[in-house]
Amino acid sequence: MKPSAKVTAPLLNREGQGESPVSALIFDYGGTLDTRGRHWAHVIWDGYKEARIPVTEEQFREAYVYAERALAKAPIVLPTDNFRDLMQKKLEVETQHLVEMGVWQPTVGERRRLSDQVALYCYEQARQTVMESRETLLRLSGRYPMVLVSNFYGNIQTILQDFQLSEFFPQVIESAVVGVRKPDPAIYQLGVDAIGLPAEEVMVVGDSYGKDIVPAKRVGCHAAWFEGPGWAPEEVDRSLPDHIITHLSDLEKILL
Repeated sequence: MKPSAKVTAPLLNREGQGESPVSALIFDYGGTLDTRGRHWAHVIWDGYKEARIPVTEEQFREAYVYAERALAKAPIVLPTDNFRDLMQKKLEVETQHLVEMGVWQPTVGERRRLSDQVALYCYEQARQTVMESRETLLRLSGRYPMVLVSNFYGNIQTILQDFQLSEFFPQVIESAVVGVRKPDPAIYQLGVDAIGLPAEEVMVVGDSYGKDIVPAKRVGCHAAWFEGPGWAPEEVDRSLPDHIITHLSDLEKILL
């Protein structure tokens, strides 16, 4: 939702020096708005542990990667799938792969029951976190036009509706729709183009250093890195993001 008049926030960088103003925001979705900065693999693994699925984290991670690739290649996820639908399909692929790997030998009924239990756990974790994120988005939306840029499966609009976030993002750039995926900077350029402002007036907010912060800076945007547990340790230049946050509400201290 766009403000009636253009509003800019004169920022200070982490050294206390002035920056060019920010007039609009681009948000990543997964990890940024729904997990408090944690990579989704950590959340799903927590669900496995709660369900007491008897596999190692290494085995789970192999199944996680397998499922991600499977969902990216085949039209398993439908545009009408909400987040719980998505998690049920993702967990179905993951747990079946664990069986095929020979590391877990449940009955068909047990596998489906535990798979659904993990999916529900993940859905509830996301729902609770999005409710928190929504409060921050609501306050920011009164001053800044906002666009969503996400690597997703073609159903992000349904998820935004399910979680009551659609009102904040009248324009969405989704990888499965536009045919460009992060970390390609071109997907963030599409976000900047959708806003219709110079990149130097746009701030990108994302949890992935490599997939959000690096490409955002290459396009010329400000960048706020939502630092949290990633997929794996990576070398980062902590001077690259203009701001480092540990909670989405930290943006309010920067921008409002």
